Amino acid sequence: MDSIQLAKYLEQTNSITKPWLLVQLRLKKLQERKDSMSEVDYVQELEDIRQDLMNLGEWWVGIEDEVF
Repeated sequence: MDSIQLAKYLEQTNSITKPWLLVQLRLKKLQERKDSMSEVDYVQELEDIRQDLMNLGEWWVGIEDEVF
């Protein structure tokens, strides 16, 4: 699945509000651009995505049935 297909899936399933899926979309887009980026830029963007993922924390605790 490429980033366009993933984005369409997120829209069709009303998953655009699920932050962990938006992280997945960002990772997919980064993967697709990797060959056209410098290693430094790639690592910097990857670290930015990782930090955003870590910032999500455990927001899902107690509502697992609703969000997963």
